[in-house]
Amino acid sequence: MLLENSQLNKSVPIPLYFQLKERILSEIKSGAYPSGSLIPTENELSEAFQISRTTVRQAITELVQEGWLYRVKSKGTYVSQPKIKQDFVNRLESYNNQMARLGIAASTEVLDFKLMKAPDYVSKHLWLHEKEKVIFLHRKRFADGEPIVTVKTFLPQHRCSFILDQDFTKASLYELLGRSDETRITRIERRIEAVEANGEDILHLNIRRGKPIQFFTSIGYNQYDQPIEFSRARYRGDSSSFEITVVPE
Repeated sequence: MLLENSQLNKSVPIPLYFQLKERILSEIKSGAYPSGSLIPTENELSEAFQISRTTVRQAITELVQEGWLYRVKSKGTYVSQPKIKQDFVNRLESYNNQMARLGIAASTEVLDFKLMKAPDYVSKHLWLHEKEKVIFLHRKRFADGEPIVTVKTFLPQHRCSFILDQDFTKASLYELLGRSDETRITRIERRIEAVEANGEDILHLNIRRGKPIQFFTSIGYNQYDQPIEFSRARYRGDSSSFEITVVPE
C-alpha cells in the first residue's frame, strides 16, 4: 500500500480527515493510483494511519462526492476516470476543435437525422410559425472512445436545408453554418441544470439511472440576432467539468 509510507501530522490544527484526503488525492494525481485502480480499504487506511474508521470514511466520502473516487458495492473503492475540463461555455467552438485543443480524440455517432414538424417548445425558441418544419439532428459524442454527451439539435428548415446531405459523423455543424452570414452563429445563450440520468442516458451514455447529468439548453443566434439553432445536450456528470471565466464589466 503506497499510502502507508506517509503519516499524518497530529500536532497541527488541520483535521485528520482533510490530511488523509489530501494524501490520497496526491497519490491519484501523481499516477500512483491510476484510473480504475482499487484503493486500500477503510480498515487498511485506519490501521496504517492510526486513525478511526469514521475519519477515514469522511475523507473517502468527500473524494467520492468530488468525483475522484467511486464505490462498487461489495468490491471496494476505485479511482475514477479524470474529468474532461471543458470551457466551451466561454467559446464559440465546435466539439471536434475543442477536443483537439485538449489533446483528446473525438468521434461522433449520428442517432437520428431527419425533417420533422417542430414541437411547440422548439417553435417558440426558433421563432417559427405553426406547422413549420425543422431539421432534427441527434448525436452521441465520444472522447477517446468513451461516450460523454448526447446532443439533440433543431434548426429551421427554411434557413438550413443545405446541411441535409451532410455526413455528421465527420462534418462539423458550426463550420457548415458558418459558410453563410444568415446561418453563422455569432452568439449563444446557454442554461445549465443538474438532472438525474434517465433511460435514454443509460442507453447511450453507459451511466446508471439517477446518476448526475449536466443538462445544457442552448440557443444560437446569427449576426442579425435571429435564432438559428436550438440544442439540448446531456453530459455525463462523472466525465465532464466545465470552466467559466467571469470578467468585470
